[in-house]
Amino acid sequence: MAAAPHHHRGHLVLLVLSLAAAFAAAADSSSHNITAVLDGRSEYTLYNSYLSETKVCDEINSEHTVTVLVLTNGAMSSLVANLSLANIKNALRMLTLLDYFDEKKLHSLDSGSELTTSLYQKTGQAAGNMGHVNITDLRGGKVGFASAAPGAKFQSTYTKRVDTQPSTLSVLEVSDPITFPGLFGSPSASSVNLTDILDKAGCKQFARLIVSSGVVKTYQAAMDKALTLLAPNDDAFKAKGLPDLSKLSSADLVTLLQYHALPQYAPKASLKVAKGDIPTLASTGAGKYDLSVVSSGDDVSLDTGLGKSRVASTVLDDTPTVILTVDNLLLPSELFGGAPSPAPAPGPAADVPASAPAPETSAPAPSPKAAGKKKKKAKSPSHSPPAPPADSPDLAPADAPEGDAADKVDSKKNGAGAAAVSFAATVAFVVLAVAASL
Repeated sequence: MAAAPHHHRGHLVLLVLSLAAAFAAAADSSSHNITAVLDGRSEYTLYNSYLSETKVCDEINSEHTVTVLVLTNGAMSSLVANLSLANIKNALRMLTLLDYFDEKKLHSLDSGSELTTSLYQKTGQAAGNMGHVNITDLRGGKVGFASAAPGAKFQSTYTKRVDTQPSTLSVLEVSDPITFPGLFGSPSASSVNLTDILDKAGCKQFARLIVSSGVVKTYQAAMDKALTLLAPNDDAFKAKGLPDLSKLSSADLVTLLQYHALPQYAPKASLKVAKGDIPTLASTGAGKYDLSVVSSGDDVSLDTGLGKSRVASTVLDDTPTVILTVDNLLLPSELFGGAPSPAPAPGPAADVPASAPAPETSAPAPSPKAAGKKKKKAKSPSHSPPAPPADSPDLAPADAPEGDAADKVDSKKNGAGAAAVSFAATVAFVVLAVAASL
């Protein structure tokens, strides 16, 4: 067979190089890190620290297209002066728009005005459309931002561009926060009755267990510091094959319930990006009684080593406390590594969540010998940037760009880029091979 003309081979080589560049560029633009963008910009230090402490940074980073309106240290200080962390979190969400707006677009709005969705509106906490933001090109070249509430004033105005990643991330400085009556009315974790809120969330049997065992006091003591409660719903106690919890000793039951809580503030968006093993209140420090996270799209599941349980809903999100419901009981291999005793058939006198069945999704129980082999606990990345003077939880899944956390972020980006380049290299090999055979 005759060799392909040299100019054809040259075209193939150019095609291959273009493919490689395109895939590498796609990988580089597939994600962003808002705390990394703001890191080193001294005028936004306070704003950036609250992004990390409230975990709004994780919500921002999970959005493909987003505009972040940032406040200077002076404006941020005025905002946070008399607010709880839960209310500060909502203020930051109102300053996060789920569309791309750069300076050019701000000054070329259709009819000079546009209504867009904020991150706060997306949470479902907003009354009606109060979480939407009205952007209007005002006279004199100014652009104003206000709540969609009737009669809302444009107290917040565009100041300058901070950074952009075309079509995906725009960071703009504004003069003031965007607020409306009712924005700062979030319930405080310290003001709610834990068992009542679990009852109303459909976790009555779990609530009964934590009261009868006394673990409710452990949870309550942790709520002011940092707590993520993973509460199984009532259906979880009816799952087929659940071990007979009534056969557990009092100490083991306490350990099981402590396994359903994390000593850190980790809402669903933060769990979604968590890497490595996550310690629970039952963790011993030797990697025992840890959990890991498995994410797929918007779904987040917790893996115990014996099975997975999906995070179903958020019952309360009041920094530094979050209460999430899960579909299945979390069964640690340290307690249930052997073949579990099935629960007895429920009778009229059965009192317990304890005698309910286990998740159908649970993997078969490994032998005691295999269960003893547990992955070593990964080092938890630390928060960045530094949190404000208030008591700040040690947030394992933070994606802020300092120390080990930054290494993980860079590693993730590099991994995505490497995957794209690897794919492009494969395409190149195939094309060149075909060219050589011509």
